[in-house]
Amino acid sequence: MAHISDLLAAGRTCSFEFFPPKTDDAARALEETIAELAPLDPSFVSVTYGAGGSTRERTRDVVINIERNLGITAMAHLTCVGHTRAQLDSLLDEYKAAGVSNILALAGDPILDEDGVVAPSEFEFAMELVELIKGKGDFSIGVAAHPEGHPRSEDLYSDRRRLADKLNVADFAITQFFFEAEPYLRLVEGLSAFGCEKPVLPGIMPVTNAAQVVRFAQLAGAEFPPHLATRFDAIADDGDAVRALGVELASELCQRLLDEGAPGLHFYTLNRSTATREIAANLGLGDASPAGA
Repeated sequence: MAHISDLLAAGRTCSFEFFPPKTDDAARALEETIAELAPLDPSFVSVTYGAGGSTRERTRDVVINIERNLGITAMAHLTCVGHTRAQLDSLLDEYKAAGVSNILALAGDPILDEDGVVAPSEFEFAMELVELIKGKGDFSIGVAAHPEGHPRSEDLYSDRRRLADKLNVADFAITQFFFEAEPYLRLVEGLSAFGCEKPVLPGIMPVTNAAQVVRFAQLAGAEFPPHLATRFDAIADDGDAVRALGVELASELCQRLLDEGAPGLHFYTLNRSTATREIAANLGLGDASPAGA
């Protein structure tokens, strides 16, 4: 399958993110979601990785199945915290043997065992994982970007500088979700000031459940703008209206980003297809109305 860096060099991309299912029913639901999104002809899809490697095997299995059996370029998320070098080497070797050539390199959050002890780790920062992957050979490497700054960053200047340093080695970045275009545009401008022109894909999460997205935003260090919160609060008792407004706002955001020159769009699907397909239809992307929609 293709390297994502090559896909980005060839033109705008459209991609989707999934998380590995925990049950057989969830696995079937994910299969249905992928089938419903397939008519949009995604450039690639990505699969998340739990804290401390808690979904290591499930992530690997989903990624390899998509790559081998579904004919879609797949990218595996991989974190370094809570792992030894030998564990990371082994997993990268498995991906290489399976033909998976795209990795999103993340620091990740450690998890504690039942005794409150952090799992052993030989790495602390995503840059260390990027360099390890680079040394393994034929991988296209992505990293995470935070338009409003990483929650652990001291300030935006140092956050941008560290991201530029990672992108000097990696091939592209994908952002945490955000709700207005300006933070993304400032991020790209800030990277350019450091001489970094690598592609930065904006991550899009449409608001279909306002309370859930607010929780996600708090965890990610992203701001849910007060003027948008007010609009959602006014219709909080009408789930259909909330979802319709979320799709409308996400569509407007996507169009603005494309107009401003974003290299593509990366949708956080939460393993559901409907909102993503509706946004794609609003933007005129692919066939957004598969059978059974």
